[in-house]
This record gives sequence, structure tokens and C-alpha cells, in this order.
Amino acid sequence: MAEPAPTTNEPTIEADPEVNRPFAILAITKHRVLTASPSSPPTIPTPPWAMTFDDCEEPWTFREKFDVVHARYLAAAIADWPKLVSQAFQFTKPGGYSEFQDYDLVYYSEDGTLTDDLPIQKWITTLLQASRDFGRNPCPGPYLAQHMRDAGFQNVQERKYKIPIGPWAKDKHLKTIGAWNLVQIEDGLEAFTLRLFTQILGWKSEEVQVLLANVRKDLRNPKVHAQFDLYDLQYAPSRYFADRETALSLMVKNRRMPFRFAAEGP
Repeated sequence: MAEPAPTTNEPTIEADPEVNRPFAILAITKHRVLTASPSSPPTIPTPPWAMTFDDCEEPWTFREKFDVVHARYLAAAIADWPKLVSQAFQFTKPGGYSEFQDYDLVYYSEDGTLTDDLPIQKWITTLLQASRDFGRNPCPGPYLAQHMRDAGFQNVQERKYKIPIGPWAKDKHLKTIGAWNLVQIEDGLEAFTLRLFTQILGWKSEEVQVLLANVRKDLRNPKVHAQFDLYDLQYAPSRYFADRETALSLMVKNRRMPFRFAAEGP
């Protein structure tokens, strides 16, 4: 007697000749450099992607459109957001999936523990204004939905997440997110502060270091409940790409794609 087939929670799709071709993915991540690879079926024993470099703010010259376009964490990196989103729309195949994830980096607290006299508030306010003076929006998240609609995307879905800074949250999941968020902020604190403060605002390096020493104290202070927001914008009209998890798990598992990937640039 044959054993019953094992059950699975993995997404399934109907048999369709279109699904058996290589999927094309474009991923744009911090900050502005695109990488690309040629299309190849999963049966060919080649690496899933090879890298070439381009600037995503320049006109896109890809020969094909993409099943999936994904962009994230471009805060303070893009000069012309409508242009970028418009190009994403132009290079998303009909029925494809597009997603933008980005921040509103204005720090705030819901219990009044982040006050204007704290060094961390002086630092982030000054940093964001310096980025604006440089022509780069450090808080693109709240504007992404309108940018997508203006570009031609329809049925745009928006989700907003509160991201704690530090492990002060009572919720276990948010506590873990806050702990990791603190790590990544402290790791990059000097790197993304020095250039803006010294070259745009004219601070001396020593002045920046004194401020950052006090910012680190505030970041680690469990009594300061600072947070910021992350926006997730999705456009997923296709039955194959009902959500990000379905789209990416199917493609990565089956290696059915050329992977266009964006890495940090100078």
C-alpha cells in the first residue's frame, strides 16, 4: 500500500509554459549601483548571477523587462525619485511584481522620552537637513506610494512598520528588531555622519566625534525610546506573484532567474 504524499505549505502554481522560463529579477539596494547577469535555464550549471555595474539614476538600457523589480534602503541616496520609480515601472513586465522598501528617518518617541535637548535628536535633525541640502531625500518612505501611482502602478499596497532603536520594546519580536537596529546604526554612525557634517555643513572632524560620543550614549540609553518608520510598497497584479514571499521563494528555490542585483556604490 502506497504511503500518502507528504503535505507542504510551500506555494504552488499551475502548470504553464510561461512559468518554466527563467525569471528576470532586478534588485536595487543601497545605494546606486546595479549588477546584472545573463538569462539561463536552471538546468545549465552556471552561477545564478554574474555582475556588471551601472548607475540606477542613469537611463536604464536593459534589453528585457523584468518579472520582479525590488528596491530598498535608498534613503539619502537618490536625487530624482520620480525618475527612478518611473524607470522601474517601464521595466516591469505586464503582470510582474514591483516593491519599494524605504525609511522615514525622522526619529520620534511615543512616550516623550526622545526630547529636543538630547544629542541624538540634535544629531539626527542636523543629519537629515544636511542630506536635504545635498539634494538627497533622507525620508523617501512616505512619498513612495504617490511616486508609484504617478509612474503608472495601480493597486499599490502600502504597509508601515515602526522600527525601535535599541532593545527597549516590551514585545519580544520588536525587542529583537531594536537590538539589531542599534547594532547597524552604531556600525555606520561615523561613516554616514562625517561626510555630510564636514563637507556640507563645515564642521571639524573633532566636533563631529564629540557629538557622536554623546549620540552613542543616547542610543544605548534604555530610557530613550526612539524609533523610526519603514514603508513597504508593493504592486503585485499577477496570480503568480500574489506577495513577495511567493515570488521570491519560487524563483530562488528553482533558480529560474537571471539576478540583477544592486550593491553599494561610491
